[in-house]
Amino acid sequence: MTERVIDRPRSRGFLFLDSHPAGCRQLVSDMWEAVAAPATPPSADGPVALVIGSSAGYGLAATLAGLKRAGIRGIGICFEKPATARRTATAGWYRTAATAELAREAGRDMVFLNGDAFSDAMKEQVADLLVERFGGKLDYLIYSVAAPRRTDPETGTVHASVLQPIGASSRTKTLVFDDEGAPEVKEVETAPAAEEDIAHTVAVMGGADWERWIDHLAGRGLLADGFATAALSYIGSTLTEAIYRKGTIGAAKAHLEGTARALDKRLSELVGGRAVTSVNGAAVTQSSTAIPGIALYVGLLRGVLDERMVPPTAQLSALWDQLTGVRPLDLDEEGRIRLDTWELAPEIQAAVTERWQAATTEDIAQLADLGWFHGEVHRLYGFAVPGVDYGAPVDIEVPWPGQPA
Repeated sequence: MTERVIDRPRSRGFLFLDSHPAGCRQLVSDMWEAVAAPATPPSADGPVALVIGSSAGYGLAATLAGLKRAGIRGIGICFEKPATARRTATAGWYRTAATAELAREAGRDMVFLNGDAFSDAMKEQVADLLVERFGGKLDYLIYSVAAPRRTDPETGTVHASVLQPIGASSRTKTLVFDDEGAPEVKEVETAPAAEEDIAHTVAVMGGADWERWIDHLAGRGLLADGFATAALSYIGSTLTEAIYRKGTIGAAKAHLEGTARALDKRLSELVGGRAVTSVNGAAVTQSSTAIPGIALYVGLLRGVLDERMVPPTAQLSALWDQLTGVRPLDLDEEGRIRLDTWELAPEIQAAVTERWQAATTEDIAQLADLGWFHGEVHRLYGFAVPGVDYGAPVDIEVPWPGQPA
């Protein structure tokens, strides 16, 4: 055992250099408890699902909600790093270990693979595992990948995504915290992306890899009749659209939605299946905190909504209910499942906009729920989790699920 006392995080802005194993485990346990159990307990041989991006954010919520509410079994894929002599493991490593433990306790056969989801080698490994362990048929695929870069398996080209507006510079308010946790509201300007940067971002964050997964699994004859797949997405507010929905990420999301429409037609003809994008509501995630303006926006949104803000586990429970037929699919005019209506209601957006326009460093504490936001960022890495003794030594060398301690 390699024990350390990790009583406080080391961080650079919203980037944390350490994570807390016990805090991550408790966080996952709390998320599990927040998922409402189904009216009828699921059987042990539930539907087979593949969750790509299972260790963080909405992908983690999809995994937990799928296990508890939909009774899934199957495979989760993520890309995490183990502990070293200098650092703890990544938070997603510890969250995955905790998720696997909960799955075992619930009698769910869930395998977690750690590696590059973009690679053809991972696709082949998953296909082989589906044949060997899960009867050779896949019922659901959830695609929730937020990555900075992707290597194209065919060309070897490395594509790197960027967070930039398209067409013109964008100037926006944003929220930062100093080393003592004091907030500052300031304006940042971001230069427009070059055409090459847009193309690279679409290659990473668009639908190319999602479609490649479907191609590979279909080519191996592994899609069950009625197979359904959903890619998780976000639209957000007009307050953040210049850098998000109308920026490079937005171009990627538009490509993802176009891919969904093409896949939906193809899967309908192939196995009577469906492909959709699921537009989720705002949340504090490791990827979203890197986007200029999002931290300020989410803090203000929480200030308006308080406990009415819908957490990812509730959103993804609703998604599973729709995918599994507990509730009918609720699609918008573009064929997307909308789980963000609580966020984008006109009266909510009007209240957030009023606060956004008024926000300064001096009054941000009155307009946004900074305590909640600051705590949520810390909890992503296992800190500030109620019930955890941060003064106690904790073993940082947690084995990957299925590997010996």
